[in-house]
Amino acid sequence: MPVLCSSKCGKKAILKRPKTGDALCKECFFWAFETEIHFTIVQAKLFQEGEYVAIGASGGKDSTVLAYIMKTLNDRYDYKLKLVLLSIDEGITGYRDDSLETVKRNRDQYGIPLKILSYEDLYGWTMDKIVAQVGLKNNCTFCGVFRRQALDRGAMQLGVNKIVTGHNADDIAETVIMNILRGDIARLQRCTAITTASDDMISRCKPFKYTYEKEIVMYAYFKKLDYFSTECIYSPNAYRGYARAYIKDVEKIRATAIIDIIHSGEQMMVGDKAKAKCPEQGTCKECGYISSQEVCKACVLLAGLNKGLPQLGVGKSSKHKKTLEELQLQGKMGKREEVNTPLSYPVTQGEGNTENL
Repeated sequence: MPVLCSSKCGKKAILKRPKTGDALCKECFFWAFETEIHFTIVQAKLFQEGEYVAIGASGGKDSTVLAYIMKTLNDRYDYKLKLVLLSIDEGITGYRDDSLETVKRNRDQYGIPLKILSYEDLYGWTMDKIVAQVGLKNNCTFCGVFRRQALDRGAMQLGVNKIVTGHNADDIAETVIMNILRGDIARLQRCTAITTASDDMISRCKPFKYTYEKEIVMYAYFKKLDYFSTECIYSPNAYRGYARAYIKDVEKIRATAIIDIIHSGEQMMVGDKAKAKCPEQGTCKECGYISSQEVCKACVLLAGLNKGLPQLGVGKSSKHKKTLEELQLQGKMGKREEVNTPLSYPVTQGEGNTENL
Protein backbone atom coordinates (compact mmCIF):
# COMPACT_ATOMS: atom_id res chain seq x y z
CA MET A 1 0.00 0.00 0.00
CA PRO A 2 1.48 3.40 -1.02
CA VAL A 3 2.41 5.84 1.74
CA LEU A 4 0.58 9.15 1.55
CA CYS A 5 2.23 12.53 2.02
CA SER A 6 2.48 13.54 5.72
CA SER A 7 1.18 17.04 4.89
CA LYS A 8 -2.21 15.47 4.09
CA CYS A 9 -2.27 16.87 0.54
CA GLY A 10 -3.57 13.50 -0.66
CA LYS A 11 -0.62 12.74 -2.94
CA LYS A 12 1.69 9.74 -2.79
CA ALA A 13 4.89 10.28 -0.81
CA ILE A 14 8.07 9.73 -2.81
CA LEU A 15 10.70 10.48 -0.14
CA LYS A 16 11.37 10.48 3.57
CA ARG A 17 13.04 13.62 4.90
CA PRO A 18 16.31 12.79 6.69
CA LYS A 19 15.86 15.86 8.89
CA THR A 20 12.36 15.19 10.24
CA GLY A 21 11.43 11.67 9.11
CA ASP A 22 8.31 13.01 7.35
CA ALA A 23 7.13 11.18 4.23
CA LEU A 24 6.45 13.84 1.58
CA CYS A 25 5.47 14.19 -2.04
CA LYS A 26 7.77 16.13 -4.32
CA GLU A 27 5.82 19.42 -4.21
CA CYS A 28 5.48 19.42 -0.40
CA PHE A 29 9.19 18.66 -0.02
CA PHE A 30 10.06 21.64 -2.23
CA TRP A 31 7.75 23.88 -0.20
CA ALA A 32 9.16 22.65 3.15
CA PHE A 33 12.79 22.95 2.00
CA GLU A 34 12.39 26.47 0.60
CA THR A 35 10.22 27.73 3.45
CA GLU A 36 12.66 26.55 6.13
CA ILE A 37 15.53 28.39 4.43
CA HIS A 38 13.38 31.52 4.10
CA PHE A 39 12.55 31.23 7.82
CA THR A 40 16.28 30.93 8.63
CA ILE A 41 17.05 34.05 6.55
CA VAL A 42 14.25 36.07 8.17
CA GLN A 43 14.93 34.91 11.74
CA ALA A 44 18.65 35.68 11.48
CA LYS A 45 18.00 38.94 9.58
CA LEU A 46 20.68 37.98 7.08
CA PHE A 47 19.85 40.67 4.50
CA GLN A 48 18.64 44.22 4.24
CA GLU A 49 16.56 45.49 1.33
CA GLY A 50 18.66 46.65 -1.61
CA GLU A 51 21.89 44.88 -0.62
CA TYR A 52 24.36 43.60 -3.21
CA VAL A 53 25.05 39.93 -2.44
CA ALA A 54 27.77 37.66 -3.87
CA ILE A 55 26.97 33.95 -4.04
CA GLY A 56 30.05 31.75 -3.65
CA ALA A 57 29.71 29.45 -6.66
CA SER A 58 31.81 26.35 -7.29
CA GLY A 59 29.43 24.40 -9.53
CA GLY A 60 28.88 21.74 -6.84
CA LYS A 61 25.52 20.72 -5.41
CA ASP A 62 25.59 23.10 -2.44
CA SER A 63 26.46 26.27 -4.35
CA THR A 64 24.19 25.39 -7.29
CA VAL A 65 21.20 24.85 -4.99
CA LEU A 66 22.17 28.02 -3.09
CA ALA A 67 22.16 30.10 -6.29
CA TYR A 68 18.79 28.63 -7.32
CA ILE A 69 17.29 29.16 -3.85
CA MET A 70 18.60 32.73 -3.52
CA LYS A 71 17.07 33.67 -6.86
CA THR A 72 13.81 31.85 -6.09
CA LEU A 73 13.35 33.38 -2.63
CA ASN A 74 14.50 36.81 -3.78
CA ASP A 75 11.78 36.76 -6.45
CA ARG A 76 9.09 35.13 -4.30
CA TYR A 77 9.49 37.20 -1.14
CA ASP A 78 10.79 40.37 -2.80
CA TYR A 79 14.02 40.67 -0.80
CA LYS A 80 15.07 43.30 -3.36
CA LEU A 81 18.63 41.93 -3.43
CA LYS A 82 21.07 42.38 -6.29
CA LEU A 83 22.78 39.01 -6.86
CA VAL A 84 26.10 38.06 -8.45
CA LEU A 85 27.95 34.73 -8.71
CA LEU A 86 31.56 34.74 -7.47
CA SER A 87 33.78 31.79 -8.42
CA ILE A 88 37.39 30.95 -7.58
CA ASP A 89 39.52 28.99 -10.05
CA GLU A 90 42.10 27.11 -7.97
CA GLY A 91 43.79 25.69 -11.05
CA ILE A 92 43.01 21.98 -10.64
CA THR A 93 43.07 20.36 -14.08
CA GLY A 94 40.23 17.93 -14.69
CA TYR A 95 38.24 19.23 -11.73
CA ARG A 96 37.85 22.98 -11.38
CA ASP A 97 38.01 23.72 -15.11
CA ASP A 98 35.06 21.35 -15.62
CA SER A 99 33.08 22.65 -12.64
CA LEU A 100 33.46 26.26 -13.83
CA GLU A 101 31.69 25.28 -17.05
CA THR A 102 28.76 24.28 -14.82
CA VAL A 103 28.89 27.69 -13.09
CA LYS A 104 28.78 29.42 -16.48
CA ARG A 105 25.68 27.42 -17.39
CA ASN A 106 24.14 28.38 -14.01
CA ARG A 107 24.88 32.01 -14.86
CA ASP A 108 22.78 31.66 -18.02
CA GLN A 109 20.07 29.47 -16.44
CA TYR A 110 19.44 31.78 -13.48
CA GLY A 111 20.22 35.09 -15.18
CA ILE A 112 22.85 36.08 -12.60
CA PRO A 113 26.17 37.77 -13.60
CA LEU A 114 29.39 35.91 -12.84
CA LYS A 115 32.88 36.95 -11.75
CA ILE A 116 35.80 34.47 -11.77
CA LEU A 117 39.12 35.00 -9.98
CA SER A 118 42.01 32.53 -10.27
CA TYR A 119 44.84 31.56 -7.96
CA GLU A 120 47.14 32.04 -10.95
CA ASP A 121 46.15 35.71 -11.26
CA LEU A 122 46.03 36.42 -7.52
CA TYR A 123 49.02 34.44 -6.25
CA GLY A 124 51.01 33.33 -9.30
CA TRP A 125 50.39 29.67 -8.35
CA THR A 126 47.83 27.03 -9.27
CA MET A 127 46.92 24.14 -6.99
CA ASP A 128 48.46 21.76 -9.56
CA LYS A 129 51.80 23.57 -9.11
CA ILE A 130 51.42 23.73 -5.32
CA VAL A 131 50.71 20.00 -5.02
CA ALA A 132 53.72 19.27 -7.22
CA GLN A 133 55.85 21.09 -4.64
CA VAL A 134 54.22 20.21 -1.30
CA GLY A 135 52.59 16.85 -2.02
CA LEU A 136 49.14 15.68 -0.91
CA LYS A 137 49.60 15.85 2.86
CA ASN A 138 49.07 19.59 3.53
CA ASN A 139 47.73 20.81 0.19
CA CYS A 140 44.25 21.51 1.62
CA THR A 141 45.82 24.04 4.01
CA PHE A 142 47.06 26.11 1.06
CA CYS A 143 43.79 25.81 -0.86
CA GLY A 144 41.58 26.70 2.10
CA VAL A 145 43.61 29.78 3.08
CA PHE A 146 43.98 31.07 -0.48
CA ARG A 147 40.32 30.41 -1.29
CA ARG A 148 38.99 32.29 1.73
CA GLN A 149 41.10 35.32 0.92
CA ALA A 150 40.28 35.09 -2.80
CA LEU A 151 36.55 35.27 -1.97
CA ASP A 152 37.17 38.36 0.15
CA ARG A 153 39.23 39.99 -2.59
CA GLY A 154 36.60 39.22 -5.23
CA ALA A 155 33.84 40.56 -2.99
CA MET A 156 35.79 43.78 -2.39
CA GLN A 157 36.36 44.23 -6.12
CA LEU A 158 32.64 43.77 -6.75
CA GLY A 159 31.71 46.12 -3.93
CA VAL A 160 29.15 43.73 -2.46
CA ASN A 161 27.59 44.07 0.99
CA LYS A 162 27.61 40.36 1.81
CA ILE A 163 28.86 36.95 0.68
CA VAL A 164 26.63 33.88 0.98
CA THR A 165 28.19 30.42 0.96
CA GLY A 166 26.72 26.94 0.63
CA HIS A 167 27.99 25.65 4.00
CA ASN A 168 25.33 23.24 5.23
CA ALA A 169 24.51 21.67 8.59
CA ASP A 170 26.85 18.72 7.93
CA ASP A 171 29.76 21.09 7.17
CA ILE A 172 29.22 23.09 10.36
CA ALA A 173 28.91 19.96 12.53
CA GLU A 174 32.18 18.66 11.01
CA THR A 175 33.91 21.96 11.84
CA VAL A 176 32.69 21.76 15.45
CA ILE A 177 34.16 18.25 15.78
CA MET A 178 37.42 19.31 14.11
CA ASN A 179 37.80 22.27 16.51
CA ILE A 180 37.17 20.00 19.50
CA LEU A 181 39.72 17.44 18.27
CA ARG A 182 42.27 20.22 17.73
CA GLY A 183 41.53 21.71 21.14
CA ASP A 184 40.52 24.96 19.45
CA ILE A 185 37.74 25.73 21.93
CA ALA A 186 37.89 29.49 21.30
CA ARG A 187 36.68 29.01 17.70
CA LEU A 188 33.72 26.78 18.60
CA GLN A 189 31.16 29.56 18.93
CA ARG A 190 32.46 31.44 15.90
CA CYS A 191 32.26 28.37 13.64
CA THR A 192 28.56 27.88 14.46
CA ALA A 193 27.65 31.54 13.79
CA ILE A 194 25.29 31.99 10.85
CA THR A 195 27.00 35.31 10.04
CA THR A 196 30.65 36.21 10.55
CA ALA A 197 31.54 39.88 10.33
CA SER A 198 33.58 42.73 11.77
CA ASP A 199 34.02 46.41 10.99
CA ASP A 200 36.84 45.67 8.51
CA MET A 201 35.39 42.70 6.64
CA ILE A 202 32.46 41.85 4.38
CA SER A 203 29.87 39.73 6.17
CA ARG A 204 29.65 36.04 5.29
CA CYS A 205 26.28 34.34 5.67
CA LYS A 206 25.23 30.68 5.70
CA PRO A 207 21.55 30.33 4.72
CA PHE A 208 21.98 26.52 4.75
CA LYS A 209 23.17 26.42 8.39
CA TYR A 210 20.33 24.10 9.45
CA THR A 211 19.91 22.34 6.08
CA TYR A 212 21.04 18.71 5.82
CA GLU A 213 23.37 17.77 2.98
CA LYS A 214 21.15 14.81 2.10
CA GLU A 215 18.19 17.13 1.58
CA ILE A 216 20.25 19.45 -0.62
CA VAL A 217 21.14 16.44 -2.78
CA MET A 218 17.48 15.36 -2.94
CA TYR A 219 16.35 18.89 -3.82
CA ALA A 220 18.93 19.16 -6.64
CA TYR A 221 17.92 15.72 -7.93
CA PHE A 222 14.16 16.27 -7.99
CA LYS A 223 14.54 19.82 -9.36
CA LYS A 224 16.90 18.44 -12.02
CA LEU A 225 19.43 21.18 -11.32
CA ASP A 226 22.65 21.32 -13.33
CA TYR A 227 25.59 20.73 -10.98
CA PHE A 228 29.06 19.17 -10.96
CA SER A 229 29.32 16.09 -8.73
CA THR A 230 32.98 15.00 -8.87
CA GLU A 231 35.03 15.29 -5.66
CA CYS A 232 38.27 17.26 -5.65
CA ILE A 233 41.12 15.00 -6.81
CA TYR A 234 43.42 16.40 -4.09
CA SER A 235 41.13 15.95 -1.07
CA PRO A 236 41.10 12.18 -0.22
CA ASN A 237 43.45 12.72 2.74
CA ALA A 238 41.75 15.87 4.06
CA TYR A 239 41.38 15.99 7.86
CA ARG A 240 37.71 16.94 7.43
CA GLY A 241 37.03 13.57 5.87
CA TYR A 242 37.70 11.80 9.17
CA ALA A 243 35.33 14.14 11.04
CA ARG A 244 32.70 13.48 8.36
CA ALA A 245 33.05 9.71 8.69
CA TYR A 246 32.72 9.96 12.48
CA ILE A 247 29.52 12.03 12.26
CA LYS A 248 27.99 9.61 9.74
CA ASP A 249 28.63 6.74 12.15
CA VAL A 250 27.04 8.66 15.05
CA GLU A 251 24.09 9.62 12.83
CA LYS A 252 23.28 5.93 12.29
CA ILE A 253 22.66 5.65 16.03
CA ARG A 254 21.16 9.11 16.62
CA ALA A 255 19.35 10.65 13.63
CA THR A 256 19.47 14.17 15.12
CA ALA A 257 23.25 14.07 15.70
CA ILE A 258 24.09 16.80 13.17
CA ILE A 259 21.69 19.40 14.58
CA ASP A 260 22.59 18.35 18.14
CA ILE A 261 26.29 19.00 17.48
CA ILE A 262 25.52 22.45 16.03
CA HIS A 263 23.33 23.37 19.02
CA SER A 264 26.07 22.16 21.37
CA GLY A 265 28.56 24.46 19.66
CA GLU A 266 26.11 27.37 19.88
CA GLN A 267 25.58 26.86 23.61
CA MET A 268 29.24 26.33 24.46
CA MET A 269 30.38 28.84 27.08
CA VAL A 270 33.93 29.96 26.28
CA GLY A 271 35.98 31.26 29.19
CA ASP A 272 38.17 34.36 29.10
CA LYS A 273 41.33 32.25 28.94
CA ALA A 274 40.14 30.51 25.77
CA LYS A 275 38.90 33.77 24.25
CA ALA A 276 42.33 35.29 24.77
CA LYS A 277 43.79 32.61 22.50
CA CYS A 278 41.53 33.71 19.65
CA PRO A 279 43.02 36.98 18.29
CA GLU A 280 40.80 39.75 16.98
CA GLN A 281 40.46 40.40 13.26
CA GLY A 282 42.74 43.06 11.80
CA THR A 283 44.57 43.65 8.54
CA CYS A 284 47.77 42.11 7.20
CA LYS A 285 50.67 44.57 7.08
CA GLU A 286 51.94 42.93 3.88
CA CYS A 287 48.85 42.73 1.66
CA GLY A 288 46.30 44.82 3.58
CA TYR A 289 43.65 42.09 3.62
CA ILE A 290 41.84 40.63 6.63
CA SER A 291 44.01 38.77 9.12
CA SER A 292 44.06 37.80 12.79
CA GLN A 293 47.87 37.99 12.73
CA GLU A 294 50.35 40.74 11.89
CA VAL A 295 51.08 38.91 8.63
CA CYS A 296 48.19 36.89 7.17
CA LYS A 297 48.41 33.16 6.57
CA ALA A 298 48.10 33.65 2.81
CA CYS A 299 51.21 35.88 2.72
CA VAL A 300 53.17 33.43 4.88
CA LEU A 301 52.25 30.43 2.73
CA LEU A 302 52.94 32.35 -0.47
CA ALA A 303 56.35 33.49 0.80
CA GLY A 304 57.20 29.88 1.62
CA LEU A 305 56.25 28.72 -1.87
CA ASN A 306 58.17 31.51 -3.58
CA LYS A 307 61.30 30.93 -1.49
CA GLY A 308 61.32 27.15 -1.75
CA LEU A 309 60.12 26.70 1.85
CA PRO A 310 56.70 25.07 1.29
CA GLN A 311 56.31 24.07 4.97
CA LEU A 312 56.50 27.72 6.09
CA GLY A 313 53.17 28.52 7.71
CA VAL A 314 51.95 24.90 7.81
CA GLY A 315 51.10 23.90 11.36
CA LYS A 316 51.69 26.10 14.39
CA SER A 317 52.95 29.57 13.45
CA SER A 318 55.46 29.60 16.32
CA LYS A 319 57.49 26.87 14.57
CA HIS A 320 58.25 29.20 11.65
CA LYS A 321 58.38 32.54 13.46
CA LYS A 322 62.15 32.96 13.13
CA THR A 323 62.19 32.15 9.39
CA LEU A 324 59.26 34.48 8.78
CA GLU A 325 60.94 37.34 10.66
CA GLU A 326 64.11 36.85 8.59
CA LEU A 327 62.14 37.07 5.33
CA GLN A 328 60.43 40.24 6.54
CA LEU A 329 63.75 41.84 7.54
CA GLN A 330 65.23 40.94 4.16
CA GLY A 331 62.17 42.37 2.38
CA LYS A 332 61.55 39.04 0.70
CA MET A 333 57.86 38.55 1.54
CA GLY A 334 56.94 39.84 -1.90
CA LYS A 335 54.08 42.14 -2.86
CA ARG A 336 51.14 41.00 -4.97
CA GLU A 337 49.52 43.20 -7.57
CA GLU A 338 45.73 43.41 -7.51
CA VAL A 339 44.11 41.67 -10.49
CA ASN A 340 40.58 42.73 -11.43
CA THR A 341 38.82 40.31 -13.77
CA PRO A 342 35.76 41.19 -15.89
CA LEU A 343 32.19 40.42 -14.91
CA SER A 344 30.42 38.12 -17.39
CA TYR A 345 26.71 38.37 -18.01
CA PRO A 346 24.11 35.71 -18.90
CA VAL A 347 23.91 35.04 -22.63
CA THR A 348 20.22 35.97 -22.53
CA GLN A 349 21.38 39.56 -21.99
CA GLY A 350 23.68 39.45 -25.00
CA GLU A 351 26.20 36.71 -25.63
CA GLY A 352 29.78 37.71 -24.92
CA ASN A 353 28.73 40.86 -23.12
CA THR A 354 31.33 41.65 -20.45
CA GLU A 355 32.08 44.70 -18.42
CA ASN A 356 35.18 45.57 -16.44
CA LEU A 357 34.49 46.72 -12.93
